[in-house]
Amino acid sequence: MDDAARAEFDALVEVQVAELPYTVQLLLEETPLIVEDHPSDALLQELGLSTQESDELCGVYCGLGMLERSVDDSFTEPETITIFRRGIRLLAESQVDDDQSLEELLRKEIRITILHEIGHHFGLDEDDLEAIGYA
Repeated sequence: MDDAARAEFDALVEVQVAELPYTVQLLLEETPLIVEDHPSDALLQELGLSTQESDELCGVYCGLGMLERSVDDSFTEPETITIFRRGIRLLAESQVDDDQSLEELLRKEIRITILHEIGHHFGLDEDDLEAIGYA
C-alpha cells in the first residue's frame, strides 16, 4: 500500500470515528485506535494464524474485556484496538458491485471493524457480534 492509499484510508477512519456516538468516541480516548497495514508476524503467531490468514484479519482488540476484569487487573497492559488496512480493503474489494463503490464499502467495513473491536472491549464474543451484525 502506498502513502496516498494509506492517507485515503486513514481519512476514512477519521470520518468514521467522528461519526460514532460521543460516548464511543470517549472510549477511544482511553483505548487507542491504531491503524496498521497488516498484522505483525508476532501477532499472527499469538493468534495462531498463518501468514495466508493475515489478509482475512481486519482488526484485533488487545486487552481484558470489561466482563473479564477484576481489581487484580489494574496493572495489566493498556488495551488497544488495531485495525488493518489490507484486510479491510480486501474485504471491501470483494464486495464491490454496481450498487456500491469501493469507497462506500471501505467506510462500511471500517465502521463495522471498529464497532466489532469495541464490542470485545465490552465483553461480547464472536457469536454476540455476529448476532448484532458486526461480524
